[in-house]
Amino acid sequence: MRVLTLIVVGILAFILLYVLIRGIGSVLSWSFWADVPREGLTEGGIFPAIVGTLALTLLSILFACLIAIPAGIYMAEYAPKGWLKSSVDIMTNNLAGIPSIIFGLFGMTFFVVGLGMGDSLLAGSLTLAIMALPVIIRTTEQAVVGVPHDLRQASIALGATRFQTIYKITLPVALPRIITGIILSVGRVAGETAPILFTVAALYLPRLPHSLLDQVMALPYHLYILSVSSPEPDKSLPMAFGTALVLLLLVLGLNLVANAIRSHYKKKFKL
Repeated sequence: MRVLTLIVVGILAFILLYVLIRGIGSVLSWSFWADVPREGLTEGGIFPAIVGTLALTLLSILFACLIAIPAGIYMAEYAPKGWLKSSVDIMTNNLAGIPSIIFGLFGMTFFVVGLGMGDSLLAGSLTLAIMALPVIIRTTEQAVVGVPHDLRQASIALGATRFQTIYKITLPVALPRIITGIILSVGRVAGETAPILFTVAALYLPRLPHSLLDQVMALPYHLYILSVSSPEPDKSLPMAFGTALVLLLLVLGLNLVANAIRSHYKKKFKL
């Protein structure tokens, strides 16, 4: 088991080191971070793509949490055992296994065309939010179920209602594990290409979005274009590795922030 773990860690370290070595030259340039792309994406920077990826990731996680956390609490605290709960469990598990390009096709037909949002930040964020739902629902449900039953009984014995017990006792104790699910979802939605390809990503848009109905550039799609569609591969390849490194750093930074929040609540409500 230890050997297999070391092999997995070694493979991961090799990939990270390879991307770091190939992309560090571009990343060390300030213009790469702060400029807009120029000359057919072979010069300039990736600032609009960084802002677009951050906006897509944060909005999609916000939309997902607004639906998934209440749904997970309901499944753990209120849903009676039976065919309905079993059906929701099965559908949640199946939703987690659907290929991302199917989500992209759904987002295009439902949000972009059906609801008339067009290719926009809103349509892309909602599509990515649906992808994040299963993980956050499942981790929220398991986190709430894992809270010791004695805490609930003590709260109700002191006169608190069931809702007050969930809001004041259960949810704060379960929060560190809920944040773990959010961290996993951040990594997935930040790196997806297929869903944003159909719903929001622009090939070349050297400006920042002004509203939720604007298109944006995004790092995963920008990386894809630089890698396979550039007319000058010799110039675009270093920028592609630089973009990949920035995407990794972005996901790592978001995960570190989420981990810091989780550690704070874990210490605060340590049982």
